[in-house]
Amino acid sequence: MLVVLRWVLLVGLGLLAGFTALAQPAAAPLVLENGGSVPLEGRALYRVAPAGVQTPDDLERQGSDNSWKVREAGQQHRLDGEALWIRFDAEVRGPEAWFFTVASSGIDRVQMFHRDGGGRWVVQEAGDSRAVSQWPVPGRVPTFELARPTGQPVTYWVRIEHARVDFGAELTLRSQGSLLAVREREQFLMGGYFGVAALLALVALANAATYRDRNFAAYAIYLITFTLGQAAYLGVGAQHLWNDDLQWNALSTFLLPGLSAVAALWFVQVVTEPARFSRLLNQIVWGLIVALLAAVLLDTLLPSREIMHARLALTAAALALVCVVIGFVWRKGDDAEIRIIALGFVPVLVMALFPIARGLGLLPNSEFTRYGLAIGAALEMPVLFYALSRRGSRRREAQLRASALPRTDALTGLADRRNLLQRMEASLKRARSQRHTCALLVVRLGNYDAIAADYGREMLDRALVVTASHMRRCAADIDLAARVSERDFALLLEGPTSSDLANARAQQVVASGLRPSAALPPDLTLRLLVTVAALPGEQVDAASTLQWMLATSAAVRPDTRKQIRML
Repeated sequence: MLVVLRWVLLVGLGLLAGFTALAQPAAAPLVLENGGSVPLEGRALYRVAPAGVQTPDDLERQGSDNSWKVREAGQQHRLDGEALWIRFDAEVRGPEAWFFTVASSGIDRVQMFHRDGGGRWVVQEAGDSRAVSQWPVPGRVPTFELARPTGQPVTYWVRIEHARVDFGAELTLRSQGSLLAVREREQFLMGGYFGVAALLALVALANAATYRDRNFAAYAIYLITFTLGQAAYLGVGAQHLWNDDLQWNALSTFLLPGLSAVAALWFVQVVTEPARFSRLLNQIVWGLIVALLAAVLLDTLLPSREIMHARLALTAAALALVCVVIGFVWRKGDDAEIRIIALGFVPVLVMALFPIARGLGLLPNSEFTRYGLAIGAALEMPVLFYALSRRGSRRREAQLRASALPRTDALTGLADRRNLLQRMEASLKRARSQRHTCALLVVRLGNYDAIAADYGREMLDRALVVTASHMRRCAADIDLAARVSERDFALLLEGPTSSDLANARAQQVVASGLRPSAALPPDLTLRLLVTVAALPGEQVDAASTLQWMLATSAAVRPDTRKQIRML
């Protein structure tokens, strides 16, 4: 009877051991050959262990249990005070080296362990715990080389520490060729992105200093802060800018992106000027700027997951406020460039939601959470720069016209009579010394009196301004268009000019006046009478030449059928 019970007990223990072995997950060894990449999702085991577990020996001493599970794609791990262990078996075949990569920058600490042929542990370490130059394979993200071919699978243990943000980076095995191709592509794209950002920031600073433009100064500060924040977030700063400063590297990953959000909100406040329309809205903007800045500094001095979540929530509120402010100014104001500015902010506003949601643990790690903000900024930068350039040009136009008043016509902005005579004297001297011909076109607004009688003085001034715009379009780079009397304009063709070319330019002037203009009534066209003379002529100087042509032009009847007269 005792013998039977003993056999039953042994059989039961054997069955229990078998079921236990079946319950424990096992990943088949990976065979690495022929190049390419192999994702570890679904092929590796993971376990979250207390921070005191430092080496695979510690796990072995704890014994085997059911805590190892297969790591699936998109899986997130909260590791505050703990460590994530990854275990996989791989056999490298062929001459090409293979590497293990963690597809995320800013990881606190990553260690990889495996035994060499003599049974000794080989330890590699990367992450913010040491300078990038001291990594096993220096780069933007943690990378480790696998053991060379041994003829049998090698067991690898990876220990990952990452506080405040859930860890969810993709784990991939790449051949040397695949790793080099990925890095070359990243260097090309990021080099272009950061190069354009640096160039635009320098040009914005130059514009701010040259024209004392507050908008460009705010844009330059925002762009510099945002670019440094992206450098810290993407690991470019740790790789190239502050490689040896580990303390700053740990702070910059959270500090610089937070400051870039503050700078972005301040830039919007400067560009839109909400105080012109709503004092309350302006106070809300400033209040959120101060609150966000305080949260960023507090998160830097007292780092914790809760404070970081509060900062990200304030950043999301800042994005919403940016939309409100731009929409409010768009509806209330008369700024022609606000639509372009709004269009420029759309990519960043949309793409910023992905890293914010990632930081709050609402989204898994993905291409959009890592690079979405950089993509949005690449689309935003040229649009905002173009809008600010247009706004700056429009605001400087009045200043330029005011500074040019001593030598230009106040109504049309063309050169005045004195300026024309000075240029004519110089042109006549060159023409006589070099024995070539230049030309002068005197253009009279033939229906000047009819416009004044039928439409009034305001419409007459508009007609004169439209005539001036036609003169500008008909003038080449070396030509000079001027207003020489109440109804007369002149176009000086300075270069070596033939009569055919001068006649063609006169025909262009007449035809431009016959085209309808949005600034004039639909039934009103400009009757432009052109008198053309080749220079130098019999007159001795510029003043007598111009007076002779004005007298000839005044003698032409306004209703004449022939609008061009060649002298």
